[in-house]
Amino acid sequence: MAILKPMALINDYRKFSIHFSNNLSFMKKSLLMVALATVCILGAKAQTNLQMFYDFGRQYVTTTFEMFKGDKWGDTFFFIDHYYADSDQRDLLGVGSACNGSYFEIERGLNFWQDTNLKDLSAHIEYDGATWGTGVASIGAKYFLHNADFSNTYTLALMWDKNIGCPQSTYPVKFSGVWGMQDLFGIGGCRFSGFIDVWGNDTQYGNWSVLTEPQLWFNMSCIGVENLNLGGEVELSYNFAGYEGFKCNPCLGFKWAF
Repeated sequence: MAILKPMALINDYRKFSIHFSNNLSFMKKSLLMVALATVCILGAKAQTNLQMFYDFGRQYVTTTFEMFKGDKWGDTFFFIDHYYADSDQRDLLGVGSACNGSYFEIERGLNFWQDTNLKDLSAHIEYDGATWGTGVASIGAKYFLHNADFSNTYTLALMWDKNIGCPQSTYPVKFSGVWGMQDLFGIGGCRFSGFIDVWGNDTQYGNWSVLTEPQLWFNMSCIGVENLNLGGEVELSYNFAGYEGFKCNPCLGFKWAF
């Protein structure tokens, strides 16, 4: 569900066919993700937020913690999703924990030439992993676009993927686009953001998958709570999470900015 994603997003990202485990491997991966999240929280001047959604399509709750931080060497982005089943779903899946699966991404943009004409072009590396045993390592490049006051931003990335824990896809590439638009239509506190991922993914339905998650948020500073945002997202996908063709999952929730 994460949405700052320089990307994501996103990723066999945020959010597939979930095979859940409640064993030592699950615990080790969970501890690793908690440790990474703690490091990110302690980062100076990092932009961090916590999101909670109810997914009307899958009928469960998802929480997302995400962090973005720029520095003189580039930027770092991190998010982790936790999925929460109700008691009936946990019985069906055979898991004893309320958290029935987790997915995370960590990304690093490398830019040692920020004072040159190529300042908006960065090298890009990322790793995506999940508690159900799959992972993807990616390397490529990304390009940053923005308007004069940075209220509207866009990031485009093209990467080569290496699957871990599953067969390599026929087309091991991924394209990601990320956008953020502040005060949409002149409405103060209204933010439109999201990402789109297109990647090689050998399924019974074809060799490509698409995932996009546009989000709309309304900041609650009008009632004196500047950290709170209300809104939601719509997950739109193609050949994703075990479904053939197009799928739509609307979600409502809130976001708390730290």
